[in-house]
Amino acid sequence: MKLCLERAPRSLLFLLIAVVAAFTAGTAQAAIAAAPVNTAPPTISGTTEVGQILTAANGTWTNSPTSFAYQWLRCNPGGNACGPAVNGSQKTYTLVAADAGQTMRVRVIATNADGSTAAQSNETAQITPAGSTAGPKNTAPPTISGTAKVGQTLTAAEGSWSGNPDSFSFQWQRCDADVATCSSVTGAIGKTYAGRLADLGYRLRVAVTARNSKGSATANSAITAIVAPATAITNKRPTLTILSIRFTGATVYARFRICDDRPANLTILATDSRPNRLSYTSRFTTLTPPRPCGVYTRHWLPVLRFRGPGRYTVTLRARDKSGLTSLPARRTFNR
Repeated sequence: MKLCLERAPRSLLFLLIAVVAAFTAGTAQAAIAAAPVNTAPPTISGTTEVGQILTAANGTWTNSPTSFAYQWLRCNPGGNACGPAVNGSQKTYTLVAADAGQTMRVRVIATNADGSTAAQSNETAQITPAGSTAGPKNTAPPTISGTAKVGQTLTAAEGSWSGNPDSFSFQWQRCDADVATCSSVTGAIGKTYAGRLADLGYRLRVAVTARNSKGSATANSAITAIVAPATAITNKRPTLTILSIRFTGATVYARFRICDDRPANLTILATDSRPNRLSYTSRFTTLTPPRPCGVYTRHWLPVLRFRGPGRYTVTLRARDKSGLTSLPARRTFNR
């Protein structure tokens, strides 16, 4: 039987229109806006020599990016202190003389209708000068074997090199849990490294330097998993310990360790205070959950009322998804 809308009562037509409108509205509400999310970082391929071309791979993303943009970054030999490279906004980048002795990263920005998100590659091996074939040159990065855990031993493999190196040296480094900011571990210069209590919550990597009579070059391994404790940690609420706070100009840099038995990201509450002045709280979120601990570095520029000489206190707390908050950790300075 056919439904003839032309002969249907006016009330039935209004009812049909209302049903269709409700279905359309429900469908629109079901489509939740979500910017792209990176699930595997970008990578770089190519020969790390001045004059050669490096190529970025986008990595893996959810939420269906519709376009990608690129920014190549020139970093120091440790992969830190990065800045944008001139003419470095394409998927490929031709290495120039200014890159020699440095490392490169690429930042990939994924965009869809709901927003944009950036993700960054690991750094390359050090860039060698053009035509520098006599000194060692890394062709496959160093690797680390073993379990990243307090009390366990990790072992470095040199990787592959051209130029017939006649010696290798090693430098183990600690890296933050969620950002590849690394610093050398004093005295950790052997091929093996035993995890220490101070490593808890960090990731580790090793820098290998190859030498021959013509020169030397350094390459870094990938970072390990987050260093786990020797025994299980259980707590009802997160714990936060300040490892260091320093100032660069007026900017505050805080490094701290968070432990939590729930593998989920947390909110970091950073409160600035001074006598007789209203305090101010900044909020940050971890990018990688503690497993069960994680070391993180965050920086911020205090509002104007906290700058200049005088007594200044930084208070840090960590809050989990359920709303449980760590006890406060404080450092006070006379500036």
